[in-house]
Amino acid sequence: MTIPKTQAQNLGRLMCKVTQTILWQPAASSVQQRASGSTLVCRVGSGQATYHRFDPQRKQHQITYGLRMIQAKQQPDTASGWLSAREIHKRGYFEGELSTLNLLAHTCCHEFAHLLQHSAGHRYRGSVHNRYFYNILDDLHESGRSEAAREALAKHASAHEIPLSSEPFQLAEPALQPSLWKIEDAVAFSSGTREFRGEIIRVNRKTCTVNGTGKCRGQRYRVPMSMLRKAY
Repeated sequence: MTIPKTQAQNLGRLMCKVTQTILWQPAASSVQQRASGSTLVCRVGSGQATYHRFDPQRKQHQITYGLRMIQAKQQPDTASGWLSAREIHKRGYFEGELSTLNLLAHTCCHEFAHLLQHSAGHRYRGSVHNRYFYNILDDLHESGRSEAAREALAKHASAHEIPLSSEPFQLAEPALQPSLWKIEDAVAFSSGTREFRGEIIRVNRKTCTVNGTGKCRGQRYRVPMSMLRKAY
């Protein structure tokens, strides 16, 4: 069962606060050396889109945390399809332990890593989650800044009496056993800030062929199984 929108919005506001105080403030001067006057604005979006964007005219970085993303990361069956879950699981962030607290804290670090990646000039069209990005993200975890963000998020949630579970959970079965994907399954996957939906028409050894539905109708994709999540 998902959490109410109000609770998700409150968690999103805390994520914004943690991003500003724990991640941005120590890095602001170095970012501003590359682009004088750069600022950061964080906001909670109404959908699930979660992303970093830079406005060169205003020299403003913007990080958006999607309300539906926050809701999805409350339970394993909806959390497992997100890249943040796979990163924690595969790269050993937070000792590889998945929980709502870890997922949301890591999401702050993931989007802030995109800010630093952009600032360094290593974000390229068609190459977003590249080796430069993961070098930055690894450093955020190895330096202890991710743990500081996690602790601050937990502390603020407790102080404001906002439920935020640190109870570990396992990845949902489709992510652990990709062979469970079947023809005609309705699925969704994300690429950057865009979400695609479709229906599986072929199950391959490591990928699925997906026919687009809705706004994606008429398009066909070959998608790694690890990127897929069930569409509801």
